[in-house]
Amino acid sequence: MSQATPRGKRPLTVSSYRAAAHVREGDRLEAQVTDEDLALAPPGVIDAAQAWFWSAAWQKGERAASADLAAGRIETPGSGDRLVEQLQSIAKPARQPRRR
Repeated sequence: MSQATPRGKRPLTVSSYRAAAHVREGDRLEAQVTDEDLALAPPGVIDAAQAWFWSAAWQKGERAASADLAAGRIETPGSGDRLVEQLQSIAKPARQPRRR
């Protein structure tokens, strides 16, 4: 692990990490400070567990849903009971088991 020593008001440099982190001169970084450490990352880095939300296909669906909402094409049931009624009204009847 490399070490750095802050001195006065001069910037702290971490040039030894730049190549390993694929950071080039002029790249912007976000700093996240906790009680234990300081983490630097490019802005907009998406957590892998949430990357699906930012996929092109999902975002297309989000835009379509927003357009439907803005155009008044979204209907809300108003209550849990009303939701159950609406779902039951459109549900397909259960298939009966075959008799042998």
